[in-house]
Amino acid sequence: MSRIQCSEIQIERRKFKPQLPDTLKSDPANIKIKRGSATNSISNQEELKAIFPNTYGLPLVELVKGKNLEIKKKQLKVGVVLSGGQAPGGHNVIAGIFDCLKKANAKNSLIGFSGGPSGILENKYKVITEKTLHDYRNTGGFDFIQSGRTKIETPEQFEKVKNNLIENKLNALVIIGGDDSNTNAAFLAEFMRANNIDCNVIGVPKTIDGDLKNKYIETSFGFDTATKIYAELAGNICRDAYSSRKYWHFIRLMGRSASHITLEVGFKTQPNIVLIGEEISAKKMTLAQVVDSIADIIVRRSKEGKKYGIVLVPEGLIEFIPEIKELISALNDALASANFPNDFSIEQKKNFLYEKLPSNLSNLLKSIPSQIASQLLLDRDPHGNVLVSQIETEKLLIEMTHKKLAQLKKENLYDDKFAAITHFFGYEGRCGIPTNFDANYTYTLGYNAAILALNGLTSYISSIRNLVKPPKQWICGGVPITMMMNIERRKGHNRPVIQKTLVDLNGKPFKQFQKVKDKWAIEECYLFPGPIQYFGDSFITDMTTKTLKYEQK
Repeated sequence: MSRIQCSEIQIERRKFKPQLPDTLKSDPANIKIKRGSATNSISNQEELKAIFPNTYGLPLVELVKGKNLEIKKKQLKVGVVLSGGQAPGGHNVIAGIFDCLKKANAKNSLIGFSGGPSGILENKYKVITEKTLHDYRNTGGFDFIQSGRTKIETPEQFEKVKNNLIENKLNALVIIGGDDSNTNAAFLAEFMRANNIDCNVIGVPKTIDGDLKNKYIETSFGFDTATKIYAELAGNICRDAYSSRKYWHFIRLMGRSASHITLEVGFKTQPNIVLIGEEISAKKMTLAQVVDSIADIIVRRSKEGKKYGIVLVPEGLIEFIPEIKELISALNDALASANFPNDFSIEQKKNFLYEKLPSNLSNLLKSIPSQIASQLLLDRDPHGNVLVSQIETEKLLIEMTHKKLAQLKKENLYDDKFAAITHFFGYEGRCGIPTNFDANYTYTLGYNAAILALNGLTSYISSIRNLVKPPKQWICGGVPITMMMNIERRKGHNRPVIQKTLVDLNGKPFKQFQKVKDKWAIEECYLFPGPIQYFGDSFITDMTTKTLKYEQK
């Protein structure tokens, strides 16, 4: 394999030495597992206990200092796989796993399955060594072993996984992924236990969306880096808008199921309008009411001679609007059971669905601009979700805002020109060079995951807490995956899944946003955070997210 090309900053970043919590600085033989009491799932306890009879109810665990000499005697072979979309810092998770295994016993080994879960099914992997890993430390991307979105769910697939793990004599498998990937990890862990296979499964929380979080997983890795990248871009646009003073910029930000990214970028840049999907859902706002709220601020700014502004739009906004959410749910069920001929056009699919949907939803689908309606019918992802990244919500909002302002002009309530520009920031943030925070956090997550594997734990997610403090004070442990699960409807069926964490409208971050959003709407409060700083004062280089700051204030 040829070595990757490294830019000057990559060469410098390679020299960065991630900091570990004091607990993990000891030899792995001096780290013990402290078990708490048994746990329960978020809801659907009896159903989930029946589905996961061998792994349900495991205790929370914390890593503490103490003699654990058995670790030195074990010789383990561990596999690692990257699953789902990219997030900054994935390579450091692998580095943390590798370094911990080698520190515990030089004969321990690590292999990386190539291309995501499909690599496990096809038994494609590479043996990870310091030489092959060296150039990937502290870098962005998942290119070292690549990722994928294959979902392991059929009996045949589980058998293939079992046979390949046995063939490779693996003692543990670490799955680095989001809520869906770690749900898959729970099923694999249960399958291994049910079949008496001595291969433990550990998860690592990854998603820039920020929706895999709870009391014990304070943030998923990559969120810090991605939001800083988006904030730099959004801040540049704020400055451009303030310089030209003639355009409204609608910026759609990644975040399929929650508005965490949008809220965080809002705190970092202080734009005029920040649409939070969870708030819109709670208020049961219609699409027309969302547009009315945007038009109201445009008119108010116009009266003060301000023909410009910035609107942040979460990628998944359309699914938070109750009437649209109901429509998408009905479409999911209808499309799951439909068997369209290959040559069926979008218009033919629409006509078919008009007849299948309830009249109110059929009329709603007809009322949505044709291009957006067509995007709602696009193929789903492997987990049955609408591909919201392909739905150009910002263009829908602009089109409808134009119509609303034209109506207000007729009523002599608005007499200005509305010129709008659209942006979508998504892939720009997924593979960035990780911030100091994410470089430290991901390395620690991997190191911690290896400790859990070395101690024979299974169906746990690596957990690092106390993240607003310096890394030396971080608290390490593991959360049972089933503790985070509930039953949800997917692809027309009820399925066990890790519950996504939405923006908490009663939480400190959102309450802080409520205090300032009216001021941001009219006054010029723009912030221009600039690029990520990797070198310099700790106050700048090691700062964490505003969200974590407010949550743990």
